[in-house]
Amino acid sequence: MEASIASFAYLVAAVCFILGIRGLASPETARRGNWIAIAGMAIAVGATLLRPQIVTFELVLGGIVIGGAIGTVIALRVKITDLPQLVAIFNSLVGLAAVLIAAAALESPSLYGIPLDGGLATHSLVEIMASTAIGAVTFTGSVVAFAKLHGLMQSAPITFTGQRAVNAFVGLIVLMAALAFAGWGTAGLFWALALAALIWGVLVVIPIGGADMPVVISVLNSASGWASCGIGFTLDNPLMIITGALVGASGAILSYIMCKGMNRSLAHVLLGGFGGETDGPAGDVADRGPVKAGNADDAAFMLRNAGSVVVVPGYGMAVAQAQYALREMVDMLEGEGVRVRFAIHPVAGRMPGHMNVLLAEANVPYDKVVEMEAINRDFPSTDIAFVIGANDITNPSARNDTSSPIYGMPVLEVDRSRMVMFVKRSMASGYAGVDNPLFFNENTMMLFGDAKAMCEGIIKSLE
Repeated sequence: MEASIASFAYLVAAVCFILGIRGLASPETARRGNWIAIAGMAIAVGATLLRPQIVTFELVLGGIVIGGAIGTVIALRVKITDLPQLVAIFNSLVGLAAVLIAAAALESPSLYGIPLDGGLATHSLVEIMASTAIGAVTFTGSVVAFAKLHGLMQSAPITFTGQRAVNAFVGLIVLMAALAFAGWGTAGLFWALALAALIWGVLVVIPIGGADMPVVISVLNSASGWASCGIGFTLDNPLMIITGALVGASGAILSYIMCKGMNRSLAHVLLGGFGGETDGPAGDVADRGPVKAGNADDAAFMLRNAGSVVVVPGYGMAVAQAQYALREMVDMLEGEGVRVRFAIHPVAGRMPGHMNVLLAEANVPYDKVVEMEAINRDFPSTDIAFVIGANDITNPSARNDTSSPIYGMPVLEVDRSRMVMFVKRSMASGYAGVDNPLFFNENTMMLFGDAKAMCEGIIKSLE
């Protein structure tokens, strides 16, 4: 009876997760989607406690309390600019959990209701093997991704002589260990597989540049889902199978969307990305000619007298938490009859939807936020493109410089507007480590400084 109730509850939880993901498709329904997903997880945890295998409630409840407390502290303290790192480290925990559960299932299969019949069945060994290999690669790969994004490691590609040969050799060892474990299923082969996969996870991520790291996180997120799905088959747990498949599929779709937004193939990204964020002068910027620099008063005068303005937010806006000041500035411009819209690039910030969330947080109306494909045709008739903290997603080299590493990447064509105001701390290159010739255009005015302080200065001048 308890098992039947648990199975029905798992079905309800799975439906909640699907509806939750569906709600995240739009900023207007995202909050409701989150609450539905939270309800689904609460149902899933309650159903798990009803399963006959759970005999020690104290340990389970203790884990829930400790994990819930840690999650609450992280949620309260993490900055929205650090969400990619947060996703990466959570991915790593899912991968590690898959490896540990697989080890426990191999050590004590009877506790998980796995039939022995003279040894573990071949399909169980294959499921344990797949979860271990994928989970181990996800764990160390995600830790490296976290370290690169959080500045604990250099974000630029880390390379050495013969790297691809070494990666291929270790990958071959992982494959051989996996096949051997699937055939014999010994504890020694299991740990050999886990160790080789852990090492391979580090090796395949370190040569990928920081600009591609969000794609890597998305791929590893997908991998963590498939690892959970695989061990779900071993444990005969339908919820783990369903949720793992949901995470795996959604992560794969997100990876595709991000690669499409950068016009790069997934294979190109995983075989070694380009660049990383730089803080100093980029390349030969000093040899490219003079730069027109302005201040908040100059910007306020020109914005007030413009007929149409398109705001292009980027990671710099997120770091400065300038969305509230930007919204106030936009409200004042609209009060003086200026038409203002926001242009969003698919990979603005470090994750898709990053800018949408920030603008929604500042109560920017959804109908004022326009996607790249729709806004690009309007830039030639736009008086001012106000770029705040964005760089690579506005770089015209992606259109006209075949030697540029980002050539072919779809960008917001702000250089086609009558004037570009570029809010930036310095002349440094963006996260891709590529110079932006837009800084030197005749119709560009650089506004050097913190994004929030610059918006507040413009507001003061408009007043």
